[in-house]
Amino acid sequence: MFQLSKKARVIPILKKPALDPSDISNYRPVSLLSFLSKILERVVCNQLSDNLMQNNLHDPNQSGFKAAHSTETALLAITEKLHAARSAKLSSVLILLDLSAAFDTVNHKTPLSTLRSLGICGTAWEWFASYLDGRSYQVTWKGLTSAPRRLSTGVPQGSVLGPLLFSLYTHSLGKVISSHGFSYHCYADDTQLIFSFSPSDTTASARISACLADISSWMTAHQLKLNPSKTELLIIPGDPSPAQDLTISLSNSMISPSATARNLGVTMDNYPFPPMSLM
Repeated sequence: MFQLSKKARVIPILKKPALDPSDISNYRPVSLLSFLSKILERVVCNQLSDNLMQNNLHDPNQSGFKAAHSTETALLAITEKLHAARSAKLSSVLILLDLSAAFDTVNHKTPLSTLRSLGICGTAWEWFASYLDGRSYQVTWKGLTSAPRRLSTGVPQGSVLGPLLFSLYTHSLGKVISSHGFSYHCYADDTQLIFSFSPSDTTASARISACLADISSWMTAHQLKLNPSKTELLIIPGDPSPAQDLTISLSNSMISPSATARNLGVTMDNYPFPPMSLM
């Protein structure tokens, strides 16, 4: 019975009606899972989330899959840091990292190792190992269904547990970012970096590139891939300095600052924040 619950039916859905339907990259795979398996996942997910919360094991800079957290709390955390830097007359760089097919490339050994390090062991750990192992999918398209294919990597798309397991998978990324003096906040696989610096600092570009290089190395080691073409960069200048012209290197690509960026459904621009005042 449990083996049956590991089978998924994938239906490709066009991301936007106006996109070219003949281009496979314009489709988003929607995974349909067993209703009974998702009920079981919900029970396990609630127990795991409670354990992580009670023992303070969550990444404090992750707003995804946590009670009383949402995209709103992630955006508030970011804007507060930018306001604080602005009031200190520091310039800030906001970098919005984009990952390619992040949930599909998860190496199962890493979240299982992380669970063990967090105290999940014995029968509970064995359940998670069984949950990830032996999964398969079939693609349905225009009334036809493909032969089943085994999934040896990734967390199940459309599952209840998948997003939480992904957040555990990226648990160690925060240490890499913090080691460079950057602030960060995540929502699922959306990672937002903030680096604040003096407007006169001539090393800012090199420090940002060094941090991104280490992040890229971490991603490679964890079978994740940064997408430079969709990674966005905003510069919020410190008062009264003008915006600095920074061009950052990432995975043999150059990222230039943009005037606006879409962050968790909200469009942000590089216009300096107004002075903060007490009401």
